[in-house]
Amino acid sequence: MSISTQLPNTFSEPTLSIVRASVSVVIPTLNEAKNLPWVLRRMPSYVDEVVIVDGRSQDNTVGVARALRKDVVIVEEKRKGKGVALRSGFAAASGDIIVMLDADGSMDPQEIGWFVSPLQHDYDFVKGSRHVTGGGSEDLTWLRRTGNRALTALANAVLHSNYSDLCYGYIAFRRECLEVLQLESDGFEIETELIVRAAKAGLRIAEVPSIELERISGASNLQTFRDGWRVLGTMARECVLWEAPTAGARPEALRRVKYAYANVSFPRTPADPQSLLSLREAA
Repeated sequence: MSISTQLPNTFSEPTLSIVRASVSVVIPTLNEAKNLPWVLRRMPSYVDEVVIVDGRSQDNTVGVARALRKDVVIVEEKRKGKGVALRSGFAAASGDIIVMLDADGSMDPQEIGWFVSPLQHDYDFVKGSRHVTGGGSEDLTWLRRTGNRALTALANAVLHSNYSDLCYGYIAFRRECLEVLQLESDGFEIETELIVRAAKAGLRIAEVPSIELERISGASNLQTFRDGWRVLGTMARECVLWEAPTAGARPEALRRVKYAYANVSFPRTPADPQSLLSLREAA
């Protein structure tokens, strides 16, 4: 499904007087040299730190990152797995707010401000959604959409939560959440682990719209049926076995707020429909 008519050319960055907390962006990479130029050039000015966790790339990913951003923090991770990479990145990050971002160009860094802003207003955990007003996807097949919808409904029923998009990993949270969430997963299941534990721990959760783009280069490792079963297994394990530290729970827990693009807190400038895709191709 094309969402090109929703793509913006320019974004209004949050006022720096409001964005007081330092922001670290953690990006796992594996042979992403062709994708990083667009991703790093789209990084907002208020991002204080970019942490690249590289899993032995063979295409000069690290060299490209250093050439594009002189102050980039490089973590070389010898072990395999997205969860391993993210946990290493979280440990290396120094920001008050940590943002998870994929390196393939499917997540636009210019949306980071919409994730950061709720964290400045007493929220703990912010989840991107492709399925609320203003969100969308150019890379979501009917099968993936149907599976995601079923898994999301199941998670909400079990957790008494109000998520609209379980299987999407554009996430930001306050650093202190790491002490409560106690992350353990080594693979891509870490995203499900994060989302389930955030709800069980009583974190204040906000959901913001996000547009998922097609990856710029390379092949996705996603396999719908295999990954769906892994998400389901992780969700079952977390719901049954994991207990949140009581100190982390808060009574207002499962409240969720959706911010549409029209909201004054998240201004967006309409532009030519193909402008963002053109920027990607020119990068």
